[in-house]
Amino acid sequence: MAIVINLDVELAKKKMSVSELAAAIDITPVNVSVLKNGRAKAVRFTTLDAICRVLECQPGDILQWVDDE
Repeated sequence: MAIVINLDVELAKKKMSVSELAAAIDITPVNVSVLKNGRAKAVRFTTLDAICRVLECQPGDILQWVDDE
């Protein structure tokens, strides 16, 4: 089982940079990059809520489950 993070796709749709998103949701650009690059081990619901609010998307637009097989 693998969770794929599509944050880069949503950022591109909104023509928004990592630093712009970080400022809008009040977390560091490094933490946004960790999430965007799929290196995050967890994400807080408050962070996910803030991302969805700023990008005007649903959690399913950002997180996707993919079968490893």
